[in-house]
Amino acid sequence: VQLQACGGGLVQAGGSLRLSCAASGRSVSTYVTGWFRQAPGKDREFVAAMSRSGRTTSYADSVKGRFTISRENAKNTVYLQMNSLQPEDTAVYYCAVDGRPVGVGTSMGEYDYWGQGTEVTVSS
Repeated sequence: VQLQACGGGLVQAGGSLRLSCAASGRSVSTYVTGWFRQAPGKDREFVAAMSRSGRTTSYADSVKGRFTISRENAKNTVYLQMNSLQPEDTAVYYCAVDGRPVGVGTSMGEYDYWGQGTEVTVSS
């Protein structure tokens, strides 16, 4: 499977962005899908994930209540809606997929395929 992330950009604090991750080669609904981010000088960290069924989601505490992960099977695309953005959300955001049959993963090592990243900058 190949993943192409897009939708990043520059936004003021309090604003919103929606990231997209288009998959090709295999249906994204056959994977656990996740979003991670890496801020300058920091390690890559978990942001959000959705199970294969779509019934289970998981969020990092830092984004809970502000970010929403969703999936549109017809477009083979996963989204990350980001609201109330803050400067600390500035990072390169990556989508990834994990072939586990159930549940969701929150660690980088659990994910098999990664997109190229899309940059989000939040100004204060």
